Amino acid sequence: MEHRIRAAYDDETIVVYQAYSPRVARPALAAGTFVAPFSRSRMTWIKPSFLWMMYRSGWATKPDQEVVLAITLRRSGFEWALRNSCPSSFRAGVDADRAAWRARLAASPVRVQWDSDRDLHLARLDRRAVQIGLIGAAVPRYVDEWIVSLRDVTPTAREIHRLVGAGDHAAAEALLPEERPYCADSDV
Repeated sequence: MEHRIRAAYDDETIVVYQAYSPRVARPALAAGTFVAPFSRSRMTWIKPSFLWMMYRSGWATKPDQEVVLAITLRRSGFEWALRNSCPSSFRAGVDADRAAWRARLAASPVRVQWDSDRDLHLARLDRRAVQIGLIGAAVPRYVDEWIVSLRDVTPTAREIHRLVGAGDHAAAEALLPEERPYCADSDV
């Protein structure tokens, strides 16, 4: 199964997604970044795959995930996160043993987890989508340095879901963000 980051991006920025309750999302949208009641002490997961976010949030219907935000980040910050990450599960050959991996995981401000990407029907695809968990030193960097803008894409998500339900897949696909394989710096 392919493990490759797919995202909407340009030379300077990349778009990731998060879903929150209106209580967290509305103040963030007004401020242009995350502010209280957003918690800087909890792990926060960013997802470059729009359809994986739709799967996770149930098309913005799950409790506390009713608002889907498209967060435009500086690529330099996104790549810092990748450089400073640790896989969320042990992989033989990457670390000497489980104890070494656990120590690296405990010290890392970023977790990387791969899950099955999704199609318009939220069925599994034969490729993986990355989730990136930020904690500790990564969270203030994310909130204070990396975010360029926040956008509420909930209406688009709900319209795509409506079109899929109506069987109009071409119209639904036309509304999807253009995600392509992400080309990171060679040292990432």
